[in-house]
Amino acid sequence: MESGEGRRRDRFLDEADRLFGDDSRSVEPIFDDDDELEMEPFPSEAPPQPQPQPRRRRGPSGETLKRIAVAVPWIVFAIAITALGGAVFMGAMVLLGIIGLREYFLMARSARPVQPAGFLAVPAMIVAAHYGSSFQVLMIAAASFPLLFGFGARRERRDGVTVSMAVTLLGIVWIGVPLVHAVLLRDLPDHGGALLIDVLVGTFATDTAAYATGRLFGSRRITPRLSPNKTLEGLIGGFVIGTMAFWFAGLYQDWLSGIDALIMGACVAALAPVGDLFESMVKRDLGIKDTGNIFGPHGGLLDRLDAVLFTIVIGYYLSVAFVY
Repeated sequence: MESGEGRRRDRFLDEADRLFGDDSRSVEPIFDDDDELEMEPFPSEAPPQPQPQPRRRRGPSGETLKRIAVAVPWIVFAIAITALGGAVFMGAMVLLGIIGLREYFLMARSARPVQPAGFLAVPAMIVAAHYGSSFQVLMIAAASFPLLFGFGARRERRDGVTVSMAVTLLGIVWIGVPLVHAVLLRDLPDHGGALLIDVLVGTFATDTAAYATGRLFGSRRITPRLSPNKTLEGLIGGFVIGTMAFWFAGLYQDWLSGIDALIMGACVAALAPVGDLFESMVKRDLGIKDTGNIFGPHGGLLDRLDAVLFTIVIGYYLSVAFVY
């Protein structure tokens, strides 16, 4: 039984149908189906702009500081033996010659170098440079040939002995001859020590300046096959700064004119990278990264003296030409 409320509702609906028809129950939508409600988009928030960071000044890298830390004791050593001169300097050159030959022979061990001949010839040449003259040095250098033959002939296996003797002779010339000229330069009367210091200053300034300017500004590689890190900018920077360093070192030497100092400095600065590239070529051919570990992570003795082995020779002959 329906309640009174239900009956009243039915009567109301019947009356509505009679007055307005059946469509009264349908509600016409306000918007058509195809109409879209346009809404104004909310303003998008702009992404936060990064705050400009203060520009950091580029300081010396850890690698550069390590190079300096390793180089300082050896600079002190070089100054000390140069100041003492005489037999002390000669003995130091003999020691450096033995260490350098050992590194070289280890690099070239696959060629089976005639090591006894090298270890005899180089110290003998250095001693002859100090106690004798260039004539005695030449005699010992010439004697190294039959010495090479004698030790080579004693080998049980003589296959490849020609290459072995050639590799040994390269070590004698590359390492022994420059150390001989270092002794000859130091033993020059009156100014030998100062001239040797000038050559070392010019050489190390060239090497350091080339490294620094190459890292800061280098973009054009000059020898990618021999030394990929060598750049034209580093070469120019090393040449300019090395030349000026030699000239500056000679400012307080009244016996060396400014023009002569500039010429000597330019020759030293020009030849220093040649020595570096020569060693790089030898190492690359032998598949070696460093010649040794006497300087820890910075390589061996030949890695540090590669430029000096070239500049010391021209430094001697220019000193004789301009000063004596």
